[in-house]
Amino acid sequence: MAAQRRSKLKKAVLVLSGGLDSLCLGAHLAKKYDLYGITFSYGQRASKELEAAKKVGKALHLKEHKIIPLDFMKSLYGASNVLTSSKRMLPSKFEYSIVVPIRNAIFVTIATAWAFSLKASLVAYGAHTDDTKYPDCRPIFAKKLESALNQGEIDGINLGIRNKIQIWSPYSAGISKSALIKSGYEKFGDKIFQTWSCYANSRYHCGKCESCNNRKAAFVQAEIKDKTKYLVSSF
Repeated sequence: MAAQRRSKLKKAVLVLSGGLDSLCLGAHLAKKYDLYGITFSYGQRASKELEAAKKVGKALHLKEHKIIPLDFMKSLYGASNVLTSSKRMLPSKFEYSIVVPIRNAIFVTIATAWAFSLKASLVAYGAHTDDTKYPDCRPIFAKKLESALNQGEIDGINLGIRNKIQIWSPYSAGISKSALIKSGYEKFGDKIFQTWSCYANSRYHCGKCESCNNRKAAFVQAEIKDKTKYLVSSF
């Protein structure tokens, strides 16, 4: 019976960074979908997130996990943002230097191409309601991209060869980072501390960058003891 139930599940492609939001996103969707993961190596400073993405994929029991090399993107971005340029200082709170231009548009578009090929019905990424400062995390962006990508494969959809794709994020459902963490912790327990949020590439989370500070704050709000190893433990 369990096998029959699983076979009837729709397919979802998850954009996985190896971060906390990625694992908890998978936890949120696992009951309703067979999960396929896609991770991108785009020349990011924090290459440790690729190692973490593999751990996330195993924890989620993905049907398939693709790691796609897009390292040329680093040369396109140059020194325009701190996540691909090691020449710039990592800020401890939000600055626009953290924004990687239309990164999610690129990732979601590639993920959707795979989703169409799989005849999946959902593409999901981990944006949540605390991501208001990032234009390509907002639901209005996701909705417009969804419309454009479905239009790009409309003939296949009308012929029944492809499924219409929904682009979904916790943000679109009004879910905060702390609420997302709670659902992830309920399913995976301490495995969530194997994720990587830091913008730097040290042995442990630096504890100083904006992403580390967001991670700490979310655990406090979720009332979960943070067992992440930080080089700097205080905010």
